[in-house]
Amino acid sequence: MGRAAYAAAFMSMVALLAICGSATGQEKVRGVTDTEIVIGQWGPQTGPAALWGSVGRATGVYFELINSEGGIHGRKIKYYLRDDAYQPAKTKAIVKEFVENIGIFAVAGGVGTSTGMAVREYLTENKVPWISPATGSSHWTKPFNKYIFSTFPQYYQEAYVQTQYAVEKMGKKKIAFFYQNDDYGKEGLDGAKKYMEDKGLKLVAEVPVEVTDTDLKSHALKLKQSEAEVVIIWVLPKHGAMILGVCKAIGYSPQFMAASTLSDPDLMFTVTKGLWKGVMYGNFVNMESPLVKKYQDAQKKWAPDEKYTGLFYLAGFYFAEPLVKGLQLAGRDLTPDTFIKAMESIRNWSDWLGYDCTFTDKDHQGVKSVYLEKCGDNGQRIKVSDWLVYKPK
Repeated sequence: MGRAAYAAAFMSMVALLAICGSATGQEKVRGVTDTEIVIGQWGPQTGPAALWGSVGRATGVYFELINSEGGIHGRKIKYYLRDDAYQPAKTKAIVKEFVENIGIFAVAGGVGTSTGMAVREYLTENKVPWISPATGSSHWTKPFNKYIFSTFPQYYQEAYVQTQYAVEKMGKKKIAFFYQNDDYGKEGLDGAKKYMEDKGLKLVAEVPVEVTDTDLKSHALKLKQSEAEVVIIWVLPKHGAMILGVCKAIGYSPQFMAASTLSDPDLMFTVTKGLWKGVMYGNFVNMESPLVKKYQDAQKKWAPDEKYTGLFYLAGFYFAEPLVKGLQLAGRDLTPDTFIKAMESIRNWSDWLGYDCTFTDKDHQGVKSVYLEKCGDNGQRIKVSDWLVYKPK
């Protein structure tokens, strides 16, 4: 072989190795192949928070819909949902399986503040993007975390604007707060207290409840003794239903106002046997969007036996939509870094079930607004307010 021929053959081999090296590099992106993107989610399919389990099941239906429409840049989403029963220890085991055995690219949703906190650092250390934790904790975005993007309005902000509405729009000053004694409930309590302090007022009662509590008589008596006109409740659906029942039994009927975590009026009306009528609650899912019908039709097609298809179920679509948006914007060259860059390019996004979503390279809290609804006869929703944007004094 002559020198020129040898040089040409050498350059061809270098080019071939470069191509193979590039392909191998893409294959090494965890959870991404030429044909699939692997996504995981945990959620309480059993246990005290099981009513929130429909969130994860709905996300699966949404991915079925996306796959039926051609997937994302030639790839289909492969989805894994695991039941953690709202127990942080189980969440840890599930996420370890996701990362070390299954090999996921990202997490979508994931119900629970304490469960999410149990795995936050592990996911970050392993560079796993986590989109839309299904909880309004400030811990997802404060301090800033490169890998976490939140679309659930923060509990602190939501409780602040709910309390503000009760005082300024409803004319009530005697406000009590019934809350779950963990980060979820305490962040809501802090938001309500901050608004009251800004107005020179104080909550008339702060009543905590433990996840394991099954007798709420003493809690209800404390609320009644406070003579609160409005009781804001930041608890599990189970405890939300229970406190209404006990308060009725002791002859106490304030205006109840609930967190967006209890924003499924049809379900709560059924669970409480009608006691949920008249309860006000926050909502961050735009029920006037034309996508609602599209997603309801998808449920009928891919999950016809689903029992709970109300707002908690629609939230499963809501939490997954930003993930898909980011995947679409990232293009075919999908890595955690290209995905994060794509997510941070989203500005004032309104073509989804949410409201005015914006991410930047300095702020990953994409949504900061809720609106209020009230449960009507037979569990129908009645819109009470426009979007309430958190604007502290």
